[in-house]
Amino acid sequence: METSILAHLIHSDEYSRKVLPHLNEELFSVPEEKMVFKLVQEYVNKYNALPTKEVLFIELQNRNGISQEAFNDARDLISSLKSDDNTKLDWLIDKTEEFVQDKSLQNAIRRSIGILDSDTELTKSAIPKLLQDALQISFNTAIGHDFIQDATSRYDSYHKQEKRIRFNLDYFNRITGGGLPTKTLNCLMASTGVGKSLAMCSMAASNLMDQKNVLYITLEMAEERIAQRIDANLLDTNISTLTDLTKLEYDQKIAELKTSTKGKLIVKEYPTATAGVNHFRHLLEELKIKKNFVPDIIYVDYLNLCISSRIKMGAGANSYTYIKAIAEELRGLAVEFELPIVTATQANRGAMNSSDMDMTNTSDSIGLPMTVDFMAALISTEELEETNQIMVKQLKNRYSDPGLYRRFTVGVDKSKMRLYDVDNQDDAADVPVMDTTDFGERLFDEKDLMFKGFDD
Repeated sequence: METSILAHLIHSDEYSRKVLPHLNEELFSVPEEKMVFKLVQEYVNKYNALPTKEVLFIELQNRNGISQEAFNDARDLISSLKSDDNTKLDWLIDKTEEFVQDKSLQNAIRRSIGILDSDTELTKSAIPKLLQDALQISFNTAIGHDFIQDATSRYDSYHKQEKRIRFNLDYFNRITGGGLPTKTLNCLMASTGVGKSLAMCSMAASNLMDQKNVLYITLEMAEERIAQRIDANLLDTNISTLTDLTKLEYDQKIAELKTSTKGKLIVKEYPTATAGVNHFRHLLEELKIKKNFVPDIIYVDYLNLCISSRIKMGAGANSYTYIKAIAEELRGLAVEFELPIVTATQANRGAMNSSDMDMTNTSDSIGLPMTVDFMAALISTEELEETNQIMVKQLKNRYSDPGLYRRFTVGVDKSKMRLYDVDNQDDAADVPVMDTTDFGERLFDEKDLMFKGFDD
Protein backbone atom coordinates (compact mmCIF):
# COMPACT_ATOMS: atom_id res chain seq x y z
CA MET A 1 0.00 0.00 0.00
CA GLU A 2 2.88 2.37 0.79
CA THR A 3 4.33 1.96 -2.73
CA SER A 4 0.91 2.50 -4.31
CA ILE A 5 0.43 5.70 -2.30
CA LEU A 6 3.82 7.07 -3.36
CA ALA A 7 3.18 6.19 -7.00
CA HIS A 8 -0.15 8.00 -7.16
CA LEU A 9 1.22 10.98 -5.24
CA ILE A 10 3.44 11.79 -8.26
CA HIS A 11 1.02 10.68 -11.01
CA SER A 12 -2.44 11.86 -9.88
CA ASP A 13 -2.97 15.51 -9.03
CA GLU A 14 -6.52 14.92 -7.69
CA TYR A 15 -5.40 12.02 -5.48
CA SER A 16 -2.42 13.96 -4.18
CA ARG A 17 -4.44 17.02 -3.18
CA LYS A 18 -7.00 14.90 -1.33
CA VAL A 19 -4.69 12.64 0.65
CA LEU A 20 -1.37 14.46 1.07
CA PRO A 21 -2.62 16.73 3.92
CA HIS A 22 -3.41 13.56 5.94
CA LEU A 23 -0.05 11.82 5.36
CA ASN A 24 3.12 12.03 7.40
CA GLU A 25 6.52 10.35 7.43
CA GLU A 26 5.65 8.03 10.35
CA LEU A 27 3.08 6.17 8.25
CA PHE A 28 5.77 4.58 6.07
CA SER A 29 7.61 1.51 7.34
CA VAL A 30 11.02 1.44 5.63
CA PRO A 31 13.67 4.20 5.35
CA GLU A 32 13.54 4.54 1.56
CA GLU A 33 9.75 5.07 1.65
CA LYS A 34 10.17 7.77 4.29
CA MET A 35 12.89 9.43 2.20
CA VAL A 36 10.84 9.47 -1.03
CA PHE A 37 7.74 10.74 0.78
CA LYS A 38 9.72 13.64 2.28
CA LEU A 39 11.03 14.52 -1.19
CA VAL A 40 7.49 14.56 -2.59
CA GLN A 41 6.06 16.52 0.35
CA GLU A 42 8.79 19.18 0.30
CA TYR A 43 8.46 19.69 -3.46
CA VAL A 44 4.65 20.03 -3.35
CA ASN A 45 4.80 22.46 -0.41
CA LYS A 46 7.37 24.64 -2.18
CA TYR A 47 6.16 24.60 -5.79
CA ASN A 48 2.46 23.61 -5.45
CA ALA A 49 2.91 21.01 -8.19
CA LEU A 50 3.62 17.28 -8.43
CA PRO A 51 7.26 16.20 -8.88
CA THR A 52 8.27 13.92 -11.74
CA LYS A 53 10.62 10.96 -11.33
CA GLU A 54 13.38 13.05 -12.86
CA VAL A 55 12.81 15.77 -10.25
CA LEU A 56 12.93 13.20 -7.45
CA PHE A 57 16.19 11.74 -8.79
CA ILE A 58 17.79 15.20 -8.83
CA GLU A 59 16.50 16.09 -5.35
CA LEU A 60 17.78 12.74 -4.06
CA GLN A 61 21.25 13.41 -5.51
CA ASN A 62 21.34 16.78 -3.77
CA ARG A 63 20.38 15.22 -0.44
CA ASN A 64 23.18 15.42 2.09
CA GLY A 65 23.93 13.06 4.94
CA ILE A 66 22.63 9.78 3.48
CA SER A 67 24.63 6.62 2.92
CA GLN A 68 25.24 5.06 -0.47
CA GLU A 69 23.02 2.13 0.48
CA ALA A 70 20.13 4.44 1.44
CA PHE A 71 20.64 6.38 -1.79
CA ASN A 72 20.49 3.20 -3.89
CA ASP A 73 17.36 1.93 -2.12
CA ALA A 74 15.55 5.27 -2.59
CA ARG A 75 16.64 5.49 -6.24
CA ASP A 76 15.34 1.97 -6.96
CA LEU A 77 12.04 2.79 -5.26
CA ILE A 78 11.59 5.94 -7.36
CA SER A 79 12.26 3.91 -10.51
CA SER A 80 9.56 1.40 -9.56
CA LEU A 81 6.81 3.96 -8.97
CA LYS A 82 4.10 3.34 -11.56
CA SER A 83 0.37 4.02 -11.45
CA ASP A 84 -2.47 2.22 -13.15
CA ASP A 85 -4.87 4.60 -14.89
CA ASN A 86 -7.63 1.97 -14.60
CA THR A 87 -7.58 2.11 -10.79
CA LYS A 88 -10.76 3.79 -9.55
CA LEU A 89 -9.82 6.97 -7.68
CA ASP A 90 -12.60 6.74 -5.05
CA TRP A 91 -11.57 3.19 -4.17
CA LEU A 92 -7.93 4.21 -3.87
CA ILE A 93 -8.78 7.15 -1.59
CA ASP A 94 -10.93 4.90 0.63
CA LYS A 95 -8.13 2.33 0.90
CA THR A 96 -5.62 5.07 1.68
CA GLU A 97 -7.89 6.36 4.44
CA GLU A 98 -8.13 2.87 5.97
CA PHE A 99 -4.34 2.52 5.75
CA VAL A 100 -3.76 5.90 7.47
CA GLN A 101 -6.27 5.09 10.23
CA ASP A 102 -4.77 1.65 10.94
CA LYS A 103 -1.17 2.86 10.79
CA SER A 104 -1.88 5.89 13.00
CA LEU A 105 -3.54 3.68 15.62
CA GLN A 106 -0.58 1.28 15.57
CA ASN A 107 1.85 4.17 16.00
CA ALA A 108 -0.23 5.63 18.84
CA ILE A 109 -0.22 2.28 20.64
CA ARG A 110 3.57 1.98 20.20
CA ARG A 111 4.09 5.49 21.58
CA SER A 112 1.77 4.68 24.51
CA ILE A 113 3.82 1.59 25.32
CA GLY A 114 6.95 3.75 25.16
CA ILE A 115 5.38 6.18 27.64
CA LEU A 116 4.58 3.33 30.03
CA ASP A 117 8.18 2.11 29.70
CA SER A 118 9.44 5.68 30.36
CA ASP A 119 11.17 5.80 26.98
CA THR A 120 9.85 9.29 26.15
CA GLU A 121 9.44 12.63 27.90
CA LEU A 122 5.65 12.39 27.61
CA THR A 123 3.61 11.47 30.69
CA LYS A 124 0.83 8.94 31.03
CA SER A 125 -1.73 11.73 30.78
CA ALA A 126 -0.79 12.10 27.09
CA ILE A 127 -1.94 8.56 26.22
CA PRO A 128 -5.71 9.34 25.91
CA LYS A 129 -4.94 12.24 23.56
CA LEU A 130 -2.66 10.08 21.38
CA LEU A 131 -5.32 7.38 20.99
CA GLN A 132 -8.14 9.87 20.47
CA ASP A 133 -6.25 11.68 17.71
CA ALA A 134 -5.57 8.38 15.95
CA LEU A 135 -9.19 7.25 16.17
CA GLN A 136 -10.53 10.57 14.88
CA ILE A 137 -8.61 10.57 11.59
CA SER A 138 -10.95 11.03 8.64
CA PHE A 139 -10.56 12.27 5.05
CA ASN A 140 -13.11 15.06 5.01
CA THR A 141 -13.95 15.78 1.38
CA ALA A 142 -16.33 18.67 2.13
CA ILE A 143 -14.93 21.88 0.62
CA GLY A 144 -17.78 24.32 1.10
CA HIS A 145 -21.48 24.85 0.54
CA ASP A 146 -22.56 25.33 -3.08
CA PHE A 147 -25.47 27.77 -2.84
CA ILE A 148 -27.26 26.51 -5.99
CA GLN A 149 -26.28 22.82 -6.07
CA ASP A 150 -26.85 22.31 -2.33
CA ALA A 151 -30.21 24.11 -2.20
CA THR A 152 -32.14 20.90 -1.47
CA SER A 153 -29.96 19.93 1.47
CA ARG A 154 -30.14 23.51 2.73
CA TYR A 155 -33.95 23.41 2.62
CA ASP A 156 -33.93 20.10 4.51
CA SER A 157 -31.72 21.65 7.17
CA TYR A 158 -34.33 24.37 7.77
CA HIS A 159 -36.81 21.69 8.79
CA LYS A 160 -34.40 19.51 10.71
CA GLN A 161 -35.00 19.41 14.44
CA GLU A 162 -31.89 20.94 16.02
CA LYS A 163 -30.60 19.32 19.18
CA ARG A 164 -31.15 21.64 22.13
CA ILE A 165 -30.80 21.45 25.89
CA ARG A 166 -34.08 22.70 27.34
CA PHE A 167 -34.56 24.69 30.53
CA ASN A 168 -37.20 24.05 33.16
CA LEU A 169 -37.97 27.79 32.90
CA ASP A 170 -40.60 28.77 30.36
CA TYR A 171 -39.26 32.20 29.39
CA PHE A 172 -35.71 30.95 28.97
CA ASN A 173 -37.04 28.39 26.51
CA ARG A 174 -39.01 31.09 24.70
CA ILE A 175 -36.08 33.44 24.20
CA THR A 176 -33.70 30.64 23.11
CA GLY A 177 -36.13 29.00 20.70
CA GLY A 178 -36.58 25.89 22.80
CA GLY A 179 -33.29 25.63 24.70
CA LEU A 180 -29.57 26.01 24.17
CA PRO A 181 -28.19 24.72 20.84
CA THR A 182 -24.97 22.73 20.65
CA LYS A 183 -21.64 24.42 19.80
CA THR A 184 -22.53 27.58 21.73
CA LEU A 185 -21.18 29.64 24.62
CA ASN A 186 -23.77 31.20 26.94
CA CYS A 187 -23.13 33.63 29.79
CA LEU A 188 -25.00 34.96 32.83
CA MET A 189 -23.89 38.30 34.30
CA ALA A 190 -24.71 39.56 37.78
CA SER A 191 -23.34 41.57 40.66
CA THR A 192 -21.84 39.84 43.67
CA GLY A 193 -24.35 37.86 45.71
CA VAL A 194 -27.22 38.03 43.22
CA GLY A 195 -27.08 34.35 42.32
CA LYS A 196 -24.85 33.39 39.38
CA SER A 197 -23.81 30.08 40.95
CA LEU A 198 -27.33 29.51 42.25
CA ALA A 199 -28.74 29.92 38.74
CA MET A 200 -26.21 27.54 37.20
CA CYS A 201 -26.73 24.94 39.96
CA SER A 202 -30.49 25.16 39.41
CA MET A 203 -30.11 24.77 35.65
CA ALA A 204 -27.69 21.86 36.06
CA ALA A 205 -30.14 20.11 38.39
CA SER A 206 -32.99 20.53 35.90
CA ASN A 207 -30.79 19.18 33.08
CA LEU A 208 -30.05 16.09 35.16
CA MET A 209 -33.75 15.51 35.77
CA ASP A 210 -34.25 15.91 32.01
CA GLN A 211 -32.10 12.76 31.57
CA LYS A 212 -29.00 14.70 30.47
CA ASN A 213 -25.35 14.16 31.40
CA VAL A 214 -24.01 17.30 33.06
CA LEU A 215 -20.44 18.37 33.81
CA TYR A 216 -20.12 21.20 36.36
CA ILE A 217 -16.64 22.75 36.57
CA THR A 218 -16.07 25.04 39.54
CA LEU A 219 -13.12 27.37 40.05
CA GLU A 220 -14.74 29.31 42.89
CA MET A 221 -16.35 26.96 45.39
CA ALA A 222 -15.40 23.46 46.52
CA GLU A 223 -16.92 20.42 44.82
CA GLU A 224 -18.78 19.58 48.01
CA ARG A 225 -20.37 23.06 48.23
CA ILE A 226 -21.64 22.85 44.65
CA ALA A 227 -22.90 19.31 45.23
CA GLN A 228 -24.61 20.48 48.43
CA ARG A 229 -26.49 23.17 46.52
CA ILE A 230 -27.62 20.67 43.91
CA ASP A 231 -28.55 18.24 46.70
CA ALA A 232 -30.83 20.88 48.25
CA ASN A 233 -32.49 21.44 44.88
CA LEU A 234 -33.00 17.82 43.83
CA LEU A 235 -33.78 16.42 47.29
CA ASP A 236 -36.24 19.30 47.90
CA THR A 237 -34.57 20.06 51.22
CA ASN A 238 -33.60 23.36 52.83
CA ILE A 239 -29.83 23.73 52.42
CA SER A 240 -29.44 24.84 56.04
CA THR A 241 -31.12 21.68 57.32
CA LEU A 242 -29.56 19.30 54.83
CA THR A 243 -26.99 18.18 57.42
CA ASP A 244 -29.82 17.33 59.82
CA LEU A 245 -30.89 14.39 57.64
CA THR A 246 -29.94 11.00 58.99
CA LYS A 247 -27.84 8.70 56.80
CA LEU A 248 -30.90 6.52 56.22
CA GLU A 249 -33.06 9.48 55.19
CA TYR A 250 -30.36 10.79 52.89
CA ASP A 251 -29.80 7.39 51.25
CA GLN A 252 -33.56 6.99 50.69
CA LYS A 253 -33.78 10.37 48.94
CA ILE A 254 -30.77 9.54 46.75
CA ALA A 255 -32.33 6.15 45.88
CA GLU A 256 -35.54 7.92 44.81
CA LEU A 257 -33.48 10.32 42.73
CA LYS A 258 -31.75 7.43 40.94
CA THR A 259 -35.10 6.08 39.80
CA SER A 260 -36.05 9.48 38.35
CA THR A 261 -33.13 10.05 35.98
CA LYS A 262 -30.74 8.12 33.79
CA GLY A 263 -28.42 11.10 33.50
CA LYS A 264 -25.19 11.70 35.39
CA LEU A 265 -23.81 14.84 36.99
CA ILE A 266 -20.07 15.22 37.59
CA VAL A 267 -18.70 18.13 39.64
CA LYS A 268 -14.99 18.90 39.17
CA GLU A 269 -13.10 21.53 41.17
CA TYR A 270 -9.98 23.38 40.03
CA PRO A 271 -8.07 25.92 42.12
CA THR A 272 -8.87 29.50 41.13
CA ALA A 273 -6.92 30.80 38.11
CA THR A 274 -5.08 27.51 37.50
CA ALA A 275 -7.17 25.80 34.81
CA GLY A 276 -8.28 26.53 31.28
CA VAL A 277 -9.55 24.88 28.12
CA ASN A 278 -6.62 22.44 27.86
CA HIS A 279 -7.36 21.17 31.38
CA PHE A 280 -11.07 20.86 30.56
CA ARG A 281 -10.31 18.99 27.32
CA HIS A 282 -8.11 16.54 29.22
CA LEU A 283 -10.86 16.12 31.83
CA LEU A 284 -13.39 15.25 29.11
CA GLU A 285 -11.06 12.64 27.66
CA GLU A 286 -10.42 11.13 31.09
CA LEU A 287 -14.13 10.98 31.93
CA LYS A 288 -14.90 9.27 28.63
CA ILE A 289 -12.22 6.63 29.12
CA LYS A 290 -12.49 6.01 32.86
CA LYS A 291 -16.21 6.58 33.51
CA ASN A 292 -17.74 6.24 30.04
CA PHE A 293 -19.17 9.71 30.68
CA VAL A 294 -19.87 12.09 27.80
CA PRO A 295 -21.62 15.32 28.89
CA ASP A 296 -24.55 16.89 27.05
CA ILE A 297 -23.83 20.30 28.61
CA ILE A 298 -21.00 21.90 30.59
CA TYR A 299 -21.19 24.60 33.27
CA VAL A 300 -18.06 26.63 34.07
CA ASP A 301 -18.28 28.61 37.33
CA TYR A 302 -16.99 31.01 36.21
CA LEU A 303 -15.19 32.38 33.11
CA ASN A 304 -13.12 35.16 34.72
CA LEU A 305 -11.47 32.62 37.02
CA CYS A 306 -10.14 30.53 34.10
CA ILE A 307 -6.74 30.90 32.47
CA SER A 308 -6.03 31.24 28.76
CA SER A 309 -4.16 28.47 26.96
CA ARG A 310 -2.83 30.94 24.37
CA ILE A 311 -1.99 34.09 26.33
CA LYS A 312 -0.06 34.42 29.55
CA MET A 313 -1.52 37.03 31.87
CA GLY A 314 0.93 39.83 32.52
CA ALA A 315 2.92 39.18 29.33
CA GLY A 316 1.81 42.40 27.71
CA ALA A 317 -1.85 41.36 27.53
CA ASN A 318 -4.54 43.59 29.01
CA SER A 319 -7.76 42.32 30.57
CA TYR A 320 -9.75 42.94 27.37
CA THR A 321 -7.48 40.66 25.32
CA TYR A 322 -7.08 38.06 28.05
CA ILE A 323 -10.77 37.57 28.93
CA LYS A 324 -11.75 37.62 25.24
CA ALA A 325 -9.17 34.89 24.59
CA ILE A 326 -10.66 32.73 27.37
CA ALA A 327 -14.16 33.21 25.91
CA GLU A 328 -12.95 32.27 22.41
CA GLU A 329 -11.25 29.15 23.75
CA LEU A 330 -14.35 28.08 25.69
CA ARG A 331 -16.52 28.57 22.61
CA GLY A 332 -14.00 26.56 20.59
CA LEU A 333 -14.32 23.75 23.15
CA ALA A 334 -18.11 23.85 22.77
CA VAL A 335 -17.76 23.51 18.99
CA GLU A 336 -15.15 20.74 19.29
CA PHE A 337 -17.31 18.59 21.57
CA GLU A 338 -20.64 19.66 20.03
CA LEU A 339 -22.37 20.81 23.20
CA PRO A 340 -23.47 24.06 24.88
CA ILE A 341 -21.33 25.63 27.59
CA VAL A 342 -22.88 27.88 30.23
CA THR A 343 -20.69 30.21 32.27
CA ALA A 344 -20.97 33.44 34.24
CA THR A 345 -19.18 36.74 34.69
CA GLN A 346 -19.13 39.53 37.22
CA ALA A 347 -20.78 42.91 36.66
CA ASN A 348 -18.48 45.88 37.09
CA ARG A 349 -18.65 48.53 39.83
CA GLY A 350 -20.92 50.72 37.73
CA ALA A 351 -23.71 48.15 38.09
CA MET A 352 -23.33 47.48 41.80
CA ASN A 353 -26.11 49.87 42.87
CA SER A 354 -28.05 49.88 39.63
CA SER A 355 -31.18 47.91 38.89
CA ASP A 356 -30.54 47.95 35.15
CA MET A 357 -27.57 46.67 33.15
CA ASP A 358 -26.21 46.55 29.63
CA MET A 359 -23.12 45.12 27.94
CA THR A 360 -20.95 47.99 29.14
CA ASN A 361 -21.38 46.68 32.68
CA THR A 362 -19.37 43.56 31.84
CA SER A 363 -16.33 43.43 34.10
CA ASP A 364 -12.75 43.16 32.75
CA SER A 365 -13.53 42.88 29.04
CA ILE A 366 -16.22 44.01 26.62
CA GLY A 367 -14.72 41.33 24.38
CA LEU A 368 -16.70 38.73 26.34
CA PRO A 369 -20.18 39.75 25.10
CA MET A 370 -18.73 40.07 21.60
CA THR A 371 -17.79 36.37 21.68
CA VAL A 372 -20.69 34.64 23.43
CA ASP A 373 -23.82 33.48 21.62
CA PHE A 374 -26.22 34.36 24.44
CA MET A 375 -25.86 36.69 27.39
CA ALA A 376 -28.35 37.67 30.08
CA ALA A 377 -28.07 39.84 33.17
CA LEU A 378 -29.51 38.74 36.52
CA ILE A 379 -30.77 41.80 38.41
CA SER A 380 -31.90 42.05 42.01
CA THR A 381 -33.53 44.95 43.86
CA GLU A 382 -35.07 45.27 47.30
CA GLU A 383 -38.52 45.14 45.72
CA LEU A 384 -37.67 41.94 43.85
CA GLU A 385 -36.10 40.37 46.95
CA GLU A 386 -39.31 40.96 48.89
CA THR A 387 -41.20 38.87 46.31
CA ASN A 388 -38.41 36.25 45.98
CA GLN A 389 -37.75 37.13 42.34
CA ILE A 390 -34.83 37.99 40.05
CA MET A 391 -35.13 40.13 36.95
CA VAL A 392 -33.60 38.65 33.78
CA LYS A 393 -32.58 41.05 31.01
CA GLN A 394 -31.40 39.87 27.59
CA LEU A 395 -28.14 41.51 26.53
CA LYS A 396 -27.28 39.40 23.48
CA ASN A 397 -29.17 36.63 21.71
CA ARG A 398 -28.15 34.83 18.50
CA TYR A 399 -31.08 32.42 18.77
CA SER A 400 -33.99 34.83 18.39
CA ASP A 401 -34.94 38.51 18.54
CA PRO A 402 -33.51 39.92 21.82
CA GLY A 403 -36.29 42.50 21.82
CA LEU A 404 -38.80 39.72 22.45
CA TYR A 405 -39.28 39.40 26.23
CA ARG A 406 -36.22 41.60 26.80
CA ARG A 407 -37.01 41.62 30.51
CA PHE A 408 -38.83 39.06 32.60
CA THR A 409 -38.70 37.70 36.12
CA VAL A 410 -38.10 34.27 37.57
CA GLY A 411 -38.77 33.09 41.07
CA VAL A 412 -35.85 32.20 43.32
CA ASP A 413 -35.88 29.89 46.32
CA LYS A 414 -32.49 30.46 47.93
CA SER A 415 -33.14 27.90 50.65
CA LYS A 416 -33.38 25.16 47.99
CA MET A 417 -31.09 26.75 45.38
CA ARG A 418 -33.83 26.76 42.78
CA LEU A 419 -35.20 29.02 40.05
CA TYR A 420 -38.84 28.62 39.04
CA ASP A 421 -41.46 30.19 36.78
CA VAL A 422 -43.68 33.01 38.00
CA ASP A 423 -47.00 34.22 36.59
CA ASN A 424 -48.09 37.55 35.08
CA GLN A 425 -45.05 38.11 32.88
CA ASP A 426 -46.66 39.61 29.77
CA ASP A 427 -47.52 42.99 31.31
CA ALA A 428 -43.96 43.59 32.51
CA ALA A 429 -42.06 41.92 29.69
CA ASP A 430 -40.70 45.11 28.10
CA VAL A 431 -41.00 47.60 30.97
CA PRO A 432 -37.59 48.91 32.12
CA VAL A 433 -36.61 48.17 35.67
CA MET A 434 -36.79 51.15 38.06
CA ASP A 435 -33.42 52.86 38.45
CA THR A 436 -32.45 52.74 42.15
CA THR A 437 -29.16 54.63 41.80
CA ASP A 438 -28.80 57.99 43.56
CA PHE A 439 -29.54 59.73 40.27
CA GLY A 440 -32.63 57.63 39.77
CA GLU A 441 -33.94 58.38 43.25
CA ARG A 442 -33.41 62.14 42.75
CA LEU A 443 -35.15 61.92 39.38
CA PHE A 444 -38.24 60.29 40.86
CA ASP A 445 -38.32 62.78 43.77
CA GLU A 446 -38.14 65.72 41.34
CA LYS A 447 -40.89 64.23 39.20
CA ASP A 448 -43.16 63.91 42.25
CA LEU A 449 -42.59 67.58 43.14
CA MET A 450 -43.14 68.69 39.55
CA PHE A 451 -46.52 67.04 39.26
CA LYS A 452 -47.67 67.64 42.85
CA GLY A 453 -51.18 69.06 42.89
CA PHE A 454 -52.09 67.82 39.41
CA ASP A 455 -54.65 65.12 38.86
CA ASP A 456 -53.59 61.89 37.15
